[in-house]
Amino acid sequence: MPVAARRGPEPVRAAAGGPASAPPGRRFPNPRLTGLGGGLFCVAAMLLLGALDALLFGSSLIAYGVLFLPVCVLTALWVRPGDLLTAPVALPIAFGAGLFPVADGSAGFLGSLMGVFTGLATQAGWLYGGTLIAGVMVLVRRVRWVRSRRRRP
Repeated sequence: MPVAARRGPEPVRAAAGGPASAPPGRRFPNPRLTGLGGGLFCVAAMLLLGALDALLFGSSLIAYGVLFLPVCVLTALWVRPGDLLTAPVALPIAFGAGLFPVADGSAGFLGSLMGVFTGLATQAGWLYGGTLIAGVMVLVRRVRWVRSRRRRP
């Protein structure tokens, strides 16, 4: 058996000047969302997670707050560099939208609205924490992006 046949698959080589990419079977999703797409992603994700929280955890606001943090991180990572500053703006809107399935809505629409306001007031720590995490991530990404643009001739 030749030596080359025993080595295994060749590593994927980088294109001229570009970073080496992972083999096709090991790539993580890396979408680049626009500002509007990032906002729609986090609102849809929080509505879905709010409904799942209502079904699985009996409308636990703590579980909802914990589920909000990964959505903040993913939104901050997946928004494209030109629209980075829109990510922290969309997150509080998504947090409020996702509270509708979790909020106590036993008295109709107004009772549900009151439950959303109560949830916003009592779970503000999760909201501020997630928005702060996303804001710091976005600022770091923005500074790196601006520096890389300045280095190009």
